[in-house]
Amino acid sequence: MASENLPQGSPRRRLSQHSSSRIFPMAFVLSLLMALALVSYSLGGSLGCDLSQNHMLIGRKNLRLLGQMRRLSPRFCLQDRKDFAFPQEMVEGGQLKEAQAISVLHEILQQSFNLFHTESSSAAWDTTLLEQLRTGLHQQLDDLDACLGQVMGEEDSALGRTGPTLAVKRYFQGIHVYLQEKEYSDCAWEILRVEMMKALSSSTSLQERLREMGGDLNSP
Repeated sequence: MASENLPQGSPRRRLSQHSSSRIFPMAFVLSLLMALALVSYSLGGSLGCDLSQNHMLIGRKNLRLLGQMRRLSPRFCLQDRKDFAFPQEMVEGGQLKEAQAISVLHEILQQSFNLFHTESSSAAWDTTLLEQLRTGLHQQLDDLDACLGQVMGEEDSALGRTGPTLAVKRYFQGIHVYLQEKEYSDCAWEILRVEMMKALSSSTSLQERLREMGGDLNSP
Protein backbone atom coordinates (compact mmCIF):
# COMPACT_ATOMS: atom_id res chain seq x y z
CA MET A 1 0.00 0.00 0.00
CA ALA A 2 1.03 3.67 -0.36
CA SER A 3 1.46 4.05 3.37
CA GLU A 4 4.14 1.35 3.34
CA ASN A 5 6.36 3.67 1.18
CA LEU A 6 6.02 6.61 3.55
CA PRO A 7 9.02 7.32 5.79
CA GLN A 8 8.86 6.41 9.46
CA GLY A 9 7.38 9.26 11.51
CA SER A 10 5.53 10.73 8.54
CA PRO A 11 2.27 12.42 9.66
CA ARG A 12 0.39 10.59 6.90
CA ARG A 13 1.85 7.26 7.99
CA ARG A 14 0.87 7.91 11.61
CA LEU A 15 -2.62 8.91 10.50
CA SER A 16 -2.97 5.77 8.39
CA GLN A 17 -1.90 3.56 11.27
CA HIS A 18 -4.26 5.34 13.65
CA SER A 19 -7.20 4.97 11.26
CA SER A 20 -6.51 1.27 10.74
CA SER A 21 -6.39 0.69 14.49
CA ARG A 22 -9.87 2.20 14.79
CA ILE A 23 -11.49 0.27 11.93
CA PHE A 24 -11.24 -3.22 13.43
CA PRO A 25 -12.52 -2.34 16.93
CA MET A 26 -15.41 -0.43 15.37
CA ALA A 27 -16.30 -3.39 13.13
CA PHE A 28 -16.20 -5.66 16.17
CA VAL A 29 -18.46 -3.34 18.16
CA LEU A 30 -20.98 -3.14 15.30
CA SER A 31 -21.02 -6.93 14.97
CA LEU A 32 -21.53 -7.28 18.71
CA LEU A 33 -24.39 -4.79 18.70
CA MET A 34 -26.09 -6.63 15.84
CA ALA A 35 -25.76 -9.93 17.67
CA LEU A 36 -27.21 -8.44 20.84
CA ALA A 37 -30.08 -6.97 18.86
CA LEU A 38 -30.89 -10.37 17.36
CA VAL A 39 -30.79 -12.06 20.76
CA SER A 40 -32.96 -9.33 22.25
CA TYR A 41 -35.47 -9.75 19.43
CA SER A 42 -35.63 -13.52 19.82
CA LEU A 43 -36.06 -13.33 23.58
CA GLY A 44 -38.46 -10.45 23.41
CA GLY A 45 -40.76 -12.11 20.89
CA SER A 46 -44.26 -12.99 21.87
CA LEU A 47 -43.54 -16.66 22.50
CA GLY A 48 -40.22 -16.48 24.34
CA CYS A 49 -39.44 -19.87 22.80
CA ASP A 50 -39.77 -21.69 19.52
CA LEU A 51 -42.24 -24.56 19.34
CA SER A 52 -41.14 -25.67 15.89
CA GLN A 53 -43.22 -27.47 13.32
CA ASN A 54 -41.17 -30.57 14.07
CA HIS A 55 -42.32 -30.35 17.68
CA MET A 56 -45.93 -30.48 16.46
CA LEU A 57 -45.21 -33.40 14.13
CA ILE A 58 -43.70 -35.37 16.99
CA GLY A 59 -46.84 -34.73 19.05
CA ARG A 60 -49.05 -36.10 16.29
CA LYS A 61 -46.75 -39.10 15.86
CA ASN A 62 -47.04 -39.83 19.59
CA LEU A 63 -50.82 -39.97 19.22
CA ARG A 64 -50.52 -42.38 16.29
CA LEU A 65 -48.18 -44.57 18.32
CA LEU A 66 -50.67 -44.71 21.17
CA GLY A 67 -53.31 -45.78 18.69
CA GLN A 68 -51.07 -48.55 17.37
CA MET A 69 -50.31 -49.78 20.90
CA ARG A 70 -53.86 -51.05 21.37
CA ARG A 71 -53.89 -54.68 22.53
CA LEU A 72 -57.46 -55.12 23.71
CA SER A 73 -60.83 -53.92 22.55
CA PRO A 74 -62.05 -51.30 25.03
CA ARG A 75 -65.45 -53.03 25.11
CA PHE A 76 -63.82 -55.93 26.95
CA CYS A 77 -62.76 -53.53 29.70
CA LEU A 78 -65.98 -51.63 30.34
CA GLN A 79 -65.98 -52.68 33.99
CA ASP A 80 -62.64 -50.96 34.45
CA ARG A 81 -63.64 -47.58 33.03
CA LYS A 82 -63.10 -44.54 35.22
CA ASP A 83 -63.48 -40.79 34.93
CA PHE A 84 -60.02 -39.45 35.74
CA ALA A 85 -61.27 -35.86 35.57
CA PHE A 86 -58.74 -34.56 33.09
CA PRO A 87 -58.83 -30.71 33.37
CA GLN A 88 -59.69 -30.32 29.69
CA GLU A 89 -61.53 -27.03 29.99
CA MET A 90 -58.61 -25.58 31.93
CA VAL A 91 -56.11 -26.78 29.32
CA GLU A 92 -58.09 -25.92 26.19
CA GLY A 93 -60.25 -23.06 27.43
CA GLY A 94 -57.96 -20.34 26.10
CA GLN A 95 -57.49 -18.64 29.48
CA LEU A 96 -53.90 -19.69 30.13
CA LYS A 97 -51.13 -17.13 30.06
CA GLU A 98 -47.93 -17.98 28.23
CA ALA A 99 -45.92 -19.16 31.24
CA GLN A 100 -48.90 -21.14 32.56
CA ALA A 101 -49.43 -22.82 29.18
CA ILE A 102 -45.81 -23.90 28.89
CA SER A 103 -45.81 -25.13 32.49
CA VAL A 104 -48.98 -27.18 31.85
CA LEU A 105 -47.59 -28.62 28.61
CA HIS A 106 -44.36 -29.58 30.30
CA GLU A 107 -46.21 -31.24 33.18
CA ILE A 108 -48.42 -33.30 30.85
CA LEU A 109 -45.45 -34.49 28.81
CA GLN A 110 -43.26 -35.16 31.85
CA GLN A 111 -45.95 -37.13 33.65
CA SER A 112 -46.77 -39.07 30.47
CA PHE A 113 -43.09 -39.88 29.98
CA ASN A 114 -42.83 -41.06 33.60
CA LEU A 115 -45.97 -43.19 33.23
CA PHE A 116 -44.67 -45.00 30.16
CA HIS A 117 -41.17 -45.35 31.58
CA THR A 118 -42.06 -47.73 34.40
CA GLU A 119 -41.26 -51.43 34.61
CA SER A 120 -44.94 -52.34 34.57
CA SER A 121 -45.46 -50.27 31.45
CA SER A 122 -42.60 -52.07 29.72
CA ALA A 123 -44.30 -55.38 30.44
CA ALA A 124 -47.65 -54.17 29.11
CA TRP A 125 -46.79 -52.81 25.66
CA ASP A 126 -44.98 -53.69 22.45
CA THR A 127 -41.34 -52.81 23.10
CA THR A 128 -40.68 -51.14 19.73
CA LEU A 129 -43.77 -48.91 19.84
CA LEU A 130 -43.20 -48.07 23.50
CA GLU A 131 -39.60 -47.03 22.87
CA GLN A 132 -40.66 -44.82 19.98
CA LEU A 133 -43.26 -43.17 22.21
CA ARG A 134 -40.70 -42.58 24.94
CA THR A 135 -38.29 -41.04 22.44
CA GLY A 136 -40.97 -38.72 21.07
CA LEU A 137 -42.02 -37.54 24.51
CA HIS A 138 -38.39 -36.99 25.47
CA GLN A 139 -37.77 -34.86 22.38
CA GLN A 140 -40.79 -32.70 23.17
CA LEU A 141 -39.64 -32.30 26.76
CA ASP A 142 -36.26 -31.09 25.55
CA ASP A 143 -38.00 -28.38 23.51
CA LEU A 144 -40.11 -27.28 26.46
CA ASP A 145 -37.17 -27.31 28.89
CA ALA A 146 -35.67 -24.51 26.81
CA CYS A 147 -38.99 -22.68 26.85
CA LEU A 148 -39.34 -22.93 30.62
CA GLY A 149 -35.92 -21.38 31.10
CA GLN A 150 -36.92 -18.42 28.94
CA VAL A 151 -40.43 -17.59 30.14
CA MET A 152 -40.35 -18.62 33.80
CA GLY A 153 -38.40 -16.41 36.17
CA GLU A 154 -38.21 -16.55 39.93
CA GLU A 155 -41.61 -14.91 40.19
CA ASP A 156 -43.09 -17.85 38.25
CA SER A 157 -41.54 -20.55 40.43
CA ALA A 158 -44.89 -21.18 42.15
CA LEU A 159 -46.62 -22.08 38.87
CA GLY A 160 -45.82 -25.75 39.35
CA ARG A 161 -47.60 -25.78 42.71
CA THR A 162 -50.76 -23.87 41.88
CA GLY A 163 -53.59 -23.58 39.38
CA PRO A 164 -53.60 -25.51 36.11
CA THR A 165 -50.26 -27.26 36.61
CA LEU A 166 -51.33 -28.53 40.02
CA ALA A 167 -54.58 -29.82 38.49
CA VAL A 168 -52.55 -31.82 35.97
CA LYS A 169 -50.37 -33.26 38.74
CA ARG A 170 -53.42 -34.37 40.68
CA TYR A 171 -54.86 -35.91 37.52
CA PHE A 172 -51.79 -38.09 37.06
CA GLN A 173 -51.71 -38.95 40.75
CA GLY A 174 -55.20 -40.39 40.32
CA ILE A 175 -53.95 -42.42 37.34
CA HIS A 176 -51.14 -43.98 39.38
CA VAL A 177 -53.53 -44.82 42.21
CA TYR A 178 -55.90 -46.44 39.69
CA LEU A 179 -53.14 -48.61 38.25
CA GLN A 180 -52.13 -49.76 41.71
CA GLU A 181 -55.72 -50.60 42.62
CA LYS A 182 -56.14 -52.57 39.39
CA GLU A 183 -52.76 -54.26 39.94
CA TYR A 184 -51.54 -53.07 36.56
CA SER A 185 -53.88 -55.39 34.68
CA ASP A 186 -54.10 -55.47 30.89
CA CYS A 187 -57.50 -53.79 31.01
CA ALA A 188 -56.21 -51.08 33.31
CA TRP A 189 -53.43 -50.26 30.86
CA GLU A 190 -55.88 -50.27 27.96
CA ILE A 191 -58.11 -47.79 29.80
CA LEU A 192 -55.02 -45.68 30.47
CA ARG A 193 -53.93 -45.85 26.83
CA VAL A 194 -57.25 -44.34 25.74
CA GLU A 195 -57.02 -41.76 28.53
CA MET A 196 -53.52 -40.73 27.51
CA MET A 197 -54.67 -40.24 23.94
CA LYS A 198 -57.17 -37.71 25.27
CA ALA A 199 -54.60 -35.94 27.44
CA LEU A 200 -51.93 -35.76 24.73
CA SER A 201 -54.51 -34.68 22.16
CA SER A 202 -55.42 -31.74 24.40
CA SER A 203 -51.76 -30.90 24.92
CA THR A 204 -51.18 -30.95 21.15
CA SER A 205 -54.10 -28.58 20.64
CA LEU A 206 -52.64 -26.21 23.24
CA GLN A 207 -49.20 -26.38 21.61
CA GLU A 208 -50.66 -25.52 18.22
CA ARG A 209 -52.71 -22.69 19.66
CA LEU A 210 -49.69 -21.31 21.47
CA ARG A 211 -47.62 -21.41 18.31
CA GLU A 212 -50.23 -20.09 15.88
CA MET A 213 -51.37 -17.22 18.10
CA GLY A 214 -47.81 -16.13 18.78
CA GLY A 215 -48.19 -16.65 22.52
CA ASP A 216 -51.50 -14.75 22.82
CA LEU A 217 -53.62 -17.62 24.10
CA ASN A 218 -56.60 -15.38 24.68
CA SER A 219 -56.96 -14.67 20.96
CA PRO A 220 -60.20 -16.03 19.50
